[in-house]
Amino acid sequence: MADTENAPPTPRVEPVWDQNRTRRDEPPAAGTNSGPFGISGADRTTFAAIAAVALAIGIVNAFSGAQDAAWRGDSYDIGRRLFWEMSSISVILLLLPILVLAVRRMRRTPGLAARAAIGAITLLGFSALHIAGMVWLRKLALWLAGGAYDFRFSLATVLYEFRKDAVTVVLIAGTIWLLESRRELKSAAVAPPAPPQPSPDVIWLRDGTSRIRVVPRDILWVASAGNYIEYSLADGTQHLIRGTLAAAESELARFSIVRVHRTKLANLDRVRGVDLKASGDFELVFDNGQTLGGSRRYRPAVASLGSRTASDGIASAD
Repeated sequence: MADTENAPPTPRVEPVWDQNRTRRDEPPAAGTNSGPFGISGADRTTFAAIAAVALAIGIVNAFSGAQDAAWRGDSYDIGRRLFWEMSSISVILLLLPILVLAVRRMRRTPGLAARAAIGAITLLGFSALHIAGMVWLRKLALWLAGGAYDFRFSLATVLYEFRKDAVTVVLIAGTIWLLESRRELKSAAVAPPAPPQPSPDVIWLRDGTSRIRVVPRDILWVASAGNYIEYSLADGTQHLIRGTLAAAESELARFSIVRVHRTKLANLDRVRGVDLKASGDFELVFDNGQTLGGSRRYRPAVASLGSRTASDGIASAD
């Protein structure tokens, strides 16, 4: 057996299961960037498209309203109607990020009741901000122009604006929801395939950027060596890795590689004989002729080997 206490600390190899990457080590998720409130370039494109549609609708509404007024005998006054429409649309566009964040929150939240609650809170908040922003924007613009604006605040007026805001929120939020769904499907389609899961009968040791594939059946023993642990294989090769024996024991226990000494693990499937000492200690003989000593504290771990070795005709002494 190799002198594990004086084993050279090279090469440095690390087991795959010891590599814990922090959140900062992970690549950023697709579709995100460093924009404020998590707004990405794709979001800005969406905002531009919604703004273009909203402006077009506002212009059409203004001209339609002016024409209806002219047919009723009122003043055509297209400029005033365009101002009402554009002031409302401007505030709506400023509030678009709120709808984006609300839709994303709803998509991440399980349960219909919870989603409905988020939607209701968003609608009430959006309508309140829209009405307040629209009124103050009109007051400011007309004050600067030497005029005045009277919103004629009443419950009927608020409900009238709220109904329009409800339709606006449903249409815009529904559009954002569909765009988010399409974006997720597109990202899933171009995402690289998931790496194959390691076989339960194979472990991987990492040496820098390289990986070494090891079949547990080939492992004879594992021993601690300071801050390292040494893997000894049946073909005579050894791998010195940085790690703890406790971590290796937890990973390898399912392969019948168990602790037989405070600093050693042994592959019981490769043991051909066991020599039990009067002191309680024991010595294992592997099928390639190598031996490994164990301590009496861990003698129960090899208790089942007595019947196994007896059936093979190998004597064991007490």
